[in-house]
Order: sequence, then structure tokens, then C-alpha cells
Amino acid sequence: MKIGILTGGGDCPGLNAVIRGVVKTAVQQYKIDVVGIIDGYYGLVNNKIRGLTLEDVSGIMPRGGTILGTTNICDPFHYFAIINGKKVYGDVSDKVVENIKNNGIDVMIAIGGDGTLAIAYEFFKKGVPVVGIPKTIDNDLFATDVTFGFDTAILTATEAIDKIHTTAESHHRAMIVEVMGRNAGWIALHSGIAGGAHIILIPEIPFDYDAVIKKIYERKENGKHFSIIVVAEGAKPKGGDVVVKRIVEDGAEPRRLGGIGNRVGDEIEKMTGIETRVTTLGHIQRGGSPSPFDRILATRFGAEAVTLIAKNEYGKMVSLRTPEIVSIPLEEAIGNQRLVPLDSGYIKAARLIGISFGDK
Repeated sequence: MKIGILTGGGDCPGLNAVIRGVVKTAVQQYKIDVVGIIDGYYGLVNNKIRGLTLEDVSGIMPRGGTILGTTNICDPFHYFAIINGKKVYGDVSDKVVENIKNNGIDVMIAIGGDGTLAIAYEFFKKGVPVVGIPKTIDNDLFATDVTFGFDTAILTATEAIDKIHTTAESHHRAMIVEVMGRNAGWIALHSGIAGGAHIILIPEIPFDYDAVIKKIYERKENGKHFSIIVVAEGAKPKGGDVVVKRIVEDGAEPRRLGGIGNRVGDEIEKMTGIETRVTTLGHIQRGGSPSPFDRILATRFGAEAVTLIAKNEYGKMVSLRTPEIVSIPLEEAIGNQRLVPLDSGYIKAARLIGISFGDK
């Protein structure tokens, strides 16, 4: 048997730990060969495949990113090419299936978020044996308690907030930290609580500028002449919309968000006269060495995916149901996002210690 493995969508810490877990389990426990698909589904379309041995994965667990490369702008079922200067879209999935067969690949492991796994499910329906592994720093995949990469992302964001804290206090400023979180505010919520933020703005709770200003003035009245505001990139005011940085037509998510931090900062300065500074963490949150938690979870996911293959259980995704690693049908894992519930214990605890979500 031969396993093909690919990483799709945005990169995140822990991808290499998954690859390592797959290869070591497959080779050492089941004598199964493994090949890597370069640059996600783009590699399947263009037949970019390389072997993966124990030597290839030696020492890669602490490394961020993915040794296989990745892309989030390639969907074989809606593949674009430039012909005579014009973009032309077509379905090249049959070519992918042919490439899989020609390379002797018996089963595919797809590591990615909702988009990557949705494409994997489409190939499963075309007869390709597939196993999925969930990945996203946003922690917004519905069918697993936690995704690897999230813990490292909140660690990075928390460290940034810690550093912002000291300069905010020194200069008596309002300091805004914009973090990732397109539709789900998990990174903002966790890092905001851990970093001692005073205001956290997340997509699930539309905010009111007056409520934000009220919290800042409340702190000033109590002798606190600085405020830390953590803002998810998908946060939006009541009755308003998200801030779009640019449009990428061929992307899985054409609207690239970014800039809400600056928007909030401008409003604070205009309404209060308080000097406000904005720091956007951006892709810093995706980089760096994975935390011990993410290394362990990624390893468990990789090992369990190979175990499913050894049992001929396809069309499934591995999932964390704390403390166990289980599997669920791929069709149940895609299409639903795991958002922050409004009755979340995290939100309740944050409110109890005086953190504002800008809604009252």
C-alpha cells in the first residue's frame, strides 16, 4: 500500500508534526510507503510528488510551516488557468484521479481546514479513498474540540499583548492588537483573557463604539490611564460590516479581511482625544515552532489517520473528543463552523473580571 499526503490552505504550526506522525506510523508499524504531494491540490493537478522516508521527517517536529508546501487558491473542481490572457475555469478532478492512480497511491490523507476537507470529500465521492486531518489556527472547525496550531497562535498573540501592555501603561495610551479570526473569535478571546486585555471585540458579538469608549473612561476614572483592546479581524460594529483589505478572486475566501483595528483606533482618537496605537499581528500568528500541546495533538492525529487506513476506514476525519482521538464521517465535519457560543464559559469569566465586549 502507498499513502499520499498533502497539506492545504493556510500553513500553521504543527503541520510537520502531523507529517512526521503519519510517516513514522505508516513505515514502522504497518510497512506502508508514503509520498508527499507538493503544494497541496496544486501538486495533484501538476503531478508534483516526492517520496517521504523516515530520514525525510527526522527533526521536523519543531519546525513551523510544512515541508510539503501549501496553497489556498487551488480547487481541482474549479481550477483556473490563463489562456490567451484570460482566466478560464474548469473541472480537472478526473486528471487528479488519474495522477493518483498513475503514482500508485492507494489512499490520500488531506490535512487542512473546511475548504481542503470539502475538496477531499468530493474526491472520496469520486472513488478516491480519503482520510482527513483537521487544521486551522482559528479553531473554528465544527467537528473537533481543538485543532492543532491554535494553541501556538494564542501563545504568540498573548506574548505580543504582554509586550504591548508595558508601553501602553508607560505612555497612557489606548493600544489595539488585531489578531486573526475571520468568523470566529477564539484567538481574540483566549489571548485577550490571557494577556489581560480590557476590551475584546469578536465577530460573534457586534460592538458599539459608545460602549468601547465607556469602558476606556471607566478605567480613567479608576486611575488607569491606558487600555488594551484585542480585536479579531472579523469583528464589526452593530449595524456595520467587516473591514475588507482586498479582494482575491481566485482565493477560497475572496474577501481578505484586515483593518478593523485601525478603524477602531481612529474612532477612539476622534471620540476621546486619547492617543491610540494599533498593532496587527497578521501572519506572525501562523509562524514559529509549535507548542508542546500542538506537537502532541498533531502527532496523535497523524498516527490515528494511519490506523484508520490500516483498518480500511475511509471517508473519515480524525477528531479530538477530549481526551480521546476518534473519527467521524467527512461529510459531518465540513460546512459548519465552530463559533464562540454567546453563553460560553470563557465569555462569562471574562465579563465577571470586568472585560468588556463592546456590547454594553
